[in-house]
Amino acid sequence: MNPKIKNLNQKIISCRKCDRLTEFREKIAIEKRKQFESENYWGKPVTGFGDINSEILMLGLAPAAHGGNRTGRVFTGDKSAEFLFKCLHLAKFSNQPNSERMNDGLTLNNIYLTLALKCVPPFDKPTSNELKECFKYLKEEFILLKNLRIIVTLGKIAFDSCLKVFELKNKDFKFFHGARYRLNNKLEIVASYHPSPRNVNTKRINQTEMIKLLKSLK
Repeated sequence: MNPKIKNLNQKIISCRKCDRLTEFREKIAIEKRKQFESENYWGKPVTGFGDINSEILMLGLAPAAHGGNRTGRVFTGDKSAEFLFKCLHLAKFSNQPNSERMNDGLTLNNIYLTLALKCVPPFDKPTSNELKECFKYLKEEFILLKNLRIIVTLGKIAFDSCLKVFELKNKDFKFFHGARYRLNNKLEIVASYHPSPRNVNTKRINQTEMIKLLKSLK
């Protein structure tokens, strides 16, 4: 791994700047969900994962309470990950169609996954100050991914967060699945509905639409 990204990830994992988030992520790691009660939860901030030479970054909002906060890896071990990785595999961005745990053999090709907020927030609702505090890590990731050309945002909050990082006004960028805009002369932002169980079950997003979007990135 690139030593600069390794150093950034170590800073992220050891971060305890937001009291509310620190307390909540550690509380979940102790109380656990019944089906995972025999597992040791990660319970710390979750770093990015993937191909550090990639041209594409996929941005989610925050770790899932019993997904990333349990497994320690972004989009791993929950229903959103199950849907997303089937699509990533079929679009040839990942070597396997599942993301279940660290050291499961998963590798990504020309894509890097990360989060606007590195800790799971209560009720999946971060405060503006918590996001602002975490943006400095996201900005470093944008800088360290030297070949980055496209940022795919999963959900409107991730989309809006990305715009805030680049100090752009939301009114100039309408969110809808498949929307594409130039952020600057190097980077483009692509909007996608989040692959959450709610969006999948209500057919707001389906596998065909997600794969079509992923293939369009190439």
